[in-house]
Amino acid sequence: MNKKEFIKILDKLGIERLRIRLTIENGQIADLVIQYESFIDEKWTGIVRYDMKHGFFHRDLMTSGGEKIKTAIEMPDLKTASTYAEQDIKDKWEFYKEKYLKKLKNDKQRNG
Repeated sequence: MNKKEFIKILDKLGIERLRIRLTIENGQIADLVIQYESFIDEKWTGIVRYDMKHGFFHRDLMTSGGEKIKTAIEMPDLKTASTYAEQDIKDKWEFYKEKYLKKLKNDKQRNG
């Protein structure tokens, strides 16, 4: 079993990143975590994560309150799933961040 972990920066300021962790067995992806993180309030915050936890490929949208909105995604194999997850985050990270920050702002206003 071979584990690979790396980070890809998504923006010019270096505050938006894609963290990728793959487990390779017999030349094939056996497990994966692909997560979009943003540097918010002086710490790295996970906003979107794709993984195989719970035994199926899915996307977790994180909320400022710690909730995870889980969506199962059918994929033929983990190589395809890995490519899909990485491209989705590269294409939509700004949308995901805006949605996260809007919820964070609403939560702060509600809680005073």
